[in-house]
Parts: sequence; structure tokens; C-alpha cells
Amino acid sequence: MRLIDPAMTDFDVIRSGFRWSIPNRLNIAHQVCERHQSDPGRIAIYYENAQGVTASYTFAQLKTWSDRFANSLKGSGVLRGDRVAIVLSQRIETVIAHLAIYKLGAVALPLAVLFGPEALEYRLRDSSARVAITDASKYDTLRDLMPELPALQKLIGCNIGEKSSEFWQLLERSSDCLQIVDTGADDPACLIYTSGTTGPPKGALVAHRAVIGNFTGFEMSQNFFPKQGDVFWTPADWAWTGGLWDALLPSLNYGMPVLAYEGGGFDPERVSQLMGKYAVTNAFIPPTALRMLRSIPNIRERYQIKLRAVMSAGEQVGAELIHWGRDAFGITINEMWGQTEFNYLVGNCSAIMEPKPGSMGKPYPGHHVDIIDDEGQVVATGEQGELAAWGDDPVRFIGYWNNAEATRAKFSGNWFRTGDVGYRDEDGFLWFVGRKDDVISSAGYRIGPGEVEDSLLKHPAVSQAAVIGKPDELRGQIVKAYIVLSTGYEPDENLGKEIQQVVRERLSAHEYPREIEFIKELPMTTTGKVRRIELREREENKS
Repeated sequence: MRLIDPAMTDFDVIRSGFRWSIPNRLNIAHQVCERHQSDPGRIAIYYENAQGVTASYTFAQLKTWSDRFANSLKGSGVLRGDRVAIVLSQRIETVIAHLAIYKLGAVALPLAVLFGPEALEYRLRDSSARVAITDASKYDTLRDLMPELPALQKLIGCNIGEKSSEFWQLLERSSDCLQIVDTGADDPACLIYTSGTTGPPKGALVAHRAVIGNFTGFEMSQNFFPKQGDVFWTPADWAWTGGLWDALLPSLNYGMPVLAYEGGGFDPERVSQLMGKYAVTNAFIPPTALRMLRSIPNIRERYQIKLRAVMSAGEQVGAELIHWGRDAFGITINEMWGQTEFNYLVGNCSAIMEPKPGSMGKPYPGHHVDIIDDEGQVVATGEQGELAAWGDDPVRFIGYWNNAEATRAKFSGNWFRTGDVGYRDEDGFLWFVGRKDDVISSAGYRIGPGEVEDSLLKHPAVSQAAVIGKPDELRGQIVKAYIVLSTGYEPDENLGKEIQQVVRERLSAHEYPREIEFIKELPMTTTGKVRRIELREREENKS
């Protein structure tokens, strides 16, 4: 099922002529797995873990095992619409669980294994999850939480590499005869909690139709996926939108294999070796991970990497990484932008267009995104405003879980307000300035942190950087940068001045960081985004 004709070479023509055709009845499990049963040996998942254990799994196995697990969940009392939590990393049980839940018409609740007890308890309580599936790393934590979570009736454990675990015991005792629940395209399929850069997390309820709504962006950001021999990989956790909806599900939809790596933290050398070993052709790699890969010299030749397309999102990619990607891999990284509530909306397709480094790209076919003012009116070219998505879109979320007021607050008429500030240039490219609460107002200037951070990264001493506005009596705010240094550099007043001067010269005198603080690591959400709110709170606590 391909939505975009790869023979077409004009991005704007493709976009203007595209129309959605979403079936009224749709189930994600059928869409991404059941349709691929004509070739029983077709590989769906390659697996490797940090200990070197390897395996591969076919679409036929996914179907049989997910049918069995769906029957076991049904036997545990899971009904249509019930929430089932999946607290697992990139492993085969994660895929089986998702498919089984969709087949029952239940709602998958993916949760990151990096979550601590408080984060898990909040989401499980708020969602009233009925069942939780996890591995040994979180089993005891969830077991201890169960007395405080009356809705959570069952905990299913699956240990690494052990088919003697409860997960496999339940599966093997169950029948593989299953009739998939007849779900509508608008029925709920998945509940994903926002990353919580500001305020408490909210559960975004996503419908089955969203899986198809992601495909135009996926095809184009991956330079017309699929092609023969394509293998997909992402370091992004399958518990969040980027890993699940932008990588795993769309790759399976096209019947192409996904590399699952269960290895803990991001090790640039290890993942580079994996990309070469499994001949990975396509990837979603967030900017933070790209910056870590940047430390490896001659990465393509050293590891025989065969990437033909890389999409990046989650934070601003910036010109520096675009140029590095061309030098390191011989490809132009396709920046993409979307949100949990409205995903895969805007991006690039370097196969047929020349991206503007630093720009998010243009709205992908089937999506209408523009810049609006506080009254919900579209603003002029070049004028800053809030990025907004038109509501008639298959990727539009159903709403926030048990929070109709928060859902209503996100809309101006039929425009969904993203909370991101940006502008549209004369060629129709959209540019990200920053979150509305991240935009720095200094001496009358509105300064986006992304552009300053990108400039900072051009200095060889800077490995990672985050910029915030620090309160200032004279200017309202000043730009302050938190910097993680590259290996071989030590924090030093002279180094700080040198970095300031480089940004002042390369960017602008009003945008350079008037203060720099060296820090060992930046505070991150589990989705890999910098928690600037935590840095702002840090400044407030100093005063």
C-alpha cells in the first residue's frame, strides 16, 4: 500500500493533488500484519540485545502469537476499550502485545521502561489501565504499585530471553483462532501521554485511522519508502510517538523488516556497528542521537553503513547537522515536525526537493498546517505566530483522556493550536522558532532557542546545548546557555568567552548567550527532548 507515486518529482504538485481515502472500518493489526500472510517466511523483526543475543521473526509468527496473546488477554477479562499498558523496550513481546490489543478493540498504553514509580503510577492511575505487561526491570515496581491502583487487575511478566516467563506461558496455552474485533477508523487504538515539557502529562487518545494518516509523511521523509531491500531502524523508544507511529508501525505496514535493539543507553559505536551489520537503509534518528554519532570519524566507511534516508525530529535539527549528514553519510537528513496529538504533519523529502537547512519543511500531502495569530487568523508570510494544524485530518487525535476542557483549549475553530511558534517563508517552508513558553523576549527581540543552540553546536567544544531565557532587570530576559562539553575539553572561563564570541559573530549580537553554564548532562524527557522548564526552575531557585 503506497500512497505517493515515486515517479512524481514535484513536492507541491504531489501535495496539491492528494486526497485521503480512509476506509470506514479499520484495524491497525490487520493493516500492518494480517495483510502480509501470503509469504510465511517474510521477516518482520530482526532482534539483537546488548549481550549479543540475536533472533529474527516473521509476519506469520507475529500473526499466530498475537492471536494467541489476544485470546489470553480476553481470558483475563480485557474488553473492547480497556486500556492495556505495555512497559517494554524494543523486543518481540512489545510488537505481539500491540497487535493483540488492537485485535481486541482495546487501547494500547505504551509506557517507557525509563519511567520511575511516580511516572508509572500517574499514567496507570489516570488511564485506569486494566492489565500491564512488563519485563524484569519494572516487574517489582509495578507489583508494588498494584495495591494503589484498583483498576489494575493483572500484571504479566516477560523476562529477557526466557520463554518460560508468564507472557509466553499464557500465549502457548491459548488458541490461535481469533476473530479480530470489527473496529471503525475513528475508534480509539492507543493512549500516549505527552512528554510533559510543561505541566502534568496528558493522555492523547489516538484512533486507528492515524496509522494511515502517517503514511504520506513516512513515505516522503524516507525518500519514497519502501524500496527493495529496505531495513528500518530507530533508537527511539517504541513507547512514544516517534518510535511507534513514525517507525515500527509504518515499516510493518509496508511489509518491511524493522531492527529492534534492546541495549539500554545510546552507544554511538554500538549502534553504528548494528546499522552496518543489518544493512539498515532507513532510519529515524533524533537530533540528540545524531550529535552523538557525529563524534565518530569516517563513520560510513568504518562501519559499512548503507543509509539511503534519515528522518529526524523531536528537537530542531539545524543547519550544522544537515551539513554533517551530507559529509558523513552522503545523504540529506529530512527534518520532520509533528506532535503526539497531530503527528507527521510537516517535513522534507530530499529525493525531490532541496531542503532549507534549519527549516522544518512543508506540510506533507493530506495535511494543512499554517501560522495563526491569537484570534485564530492566518498571518502574513514572514510573520511569527503559532503553528496550527487544520482539524479535518486522519492523524488528529480523538482528545485528551478524561480532559475535555484541555481538548477544547487546544482549538481555535477548526485549528489545532500546537503551542509552537514559527513562521512561513516566501517559498512555503515552515520555520520553527520555539515553544510559546520557550521563546525568549530580550530587549524587544523574540529569540528562539533552537537557532542559538544550533550556532553553539558549531563550536567543537560543544557536545550538547540548551538555551533558556533568564530573567533580567534591564532586558526582561537574557539568553543563557547550558552546555555539555565534548570529550577532551574542560570548563573554563576563557572557553566560555570564546564560545560566546563565536555565536555573537556567527549569529547575531542580540542573540548570543550572555551567560554560559557548563553542565555534565542536560535534563531530558523520556522522549529525548530537553526539559527547558527544569532549567528555568533551576534559575528561579537561585534567585
